[in-house]
Amino acid sequence: MAPAQSSSPTATDIQDLFDRIAPVYDSLNERLSFGLHRIWKRMAVRWSEASPGHTVLDVCCGSGDLALMLAQAVGAAGTVYGLDFSAELLAVAGDRARRTHSAAPLHWVQGDALALPFDDNTFNAATMGYGLRNLTDIPQGLAELRRVLKPGAKAAILDFHRPQGRLAEQFQRWYLNALVVPTAEQMGLTQEYAYIGPSVDRFPTGPEQVVLARQAGFEQAVHYPIAGGLMGVLVVGCHDWL
Repeated sequence: MAPAQSSSPTATDIQDLFDRIAPVYDSLNERLSFGLHRIWKRMAVRWSEASPGHTVLDVCCGSGDLALMLAQAVGAAGTVYGLDFSAELLAVAGDRARRTHSAAPLHWVQGDALALPFDDNTFNAATMGYGLRNLTDIPQGLAELRRVLKPGAKAAILDFHRPQGRLAEQFQRWYLNALVVPTAEQMGLTQEYAYIGPSVDRFPTGPEQVVLARQAGFEQAVHYPIAGGLMGVLVVGCHDWL
């Protein structure tokens, strides 16, 4: 679960942040989600409908969790691209892929989610895990994702969600303040994780994400709240997805 900075971070700010947290990124995610992040990521892969033989993309791939899950879905006949602008996180992802003997060819690309270095209509499916919230221009990021997907392709975007119920909202606030920030402090990452709460407050709600996705050119968009509404998956599709 990725951290975010203050109200107006630049792309360089965010890139530097993720480079700094790369060595402990996986252990933090595991501790802060009690291991549940892997279940949520598997749900995103299923919703992306990545299938054997597909060429697929994981945007903001971080340390490679979703990309490795995609590799299992597409198999040896498929191809997986993991893109991130943090060279340090990509190095962690590459090491993990070598240790786990990925089922599919994996390509790690350092690049910008707002200007994807791929041709139009390249991918059969895509995922993004805890990346959309950290983009400096969410509509542009969605438009770029739409551009590189083939007709009929789907993408699943996992991130925090602002719960609508009062109790769920209070629980999320307690979770961020009582667990996330203190854990980050213990690992020497107070500054990096201090603004995760404000980043969630700024992040568009599920219905707002649906509107943004349609404005970006997706003909189909559905947001699924999960984990009691604390998380959500935005599933988007191109024009001949039924």
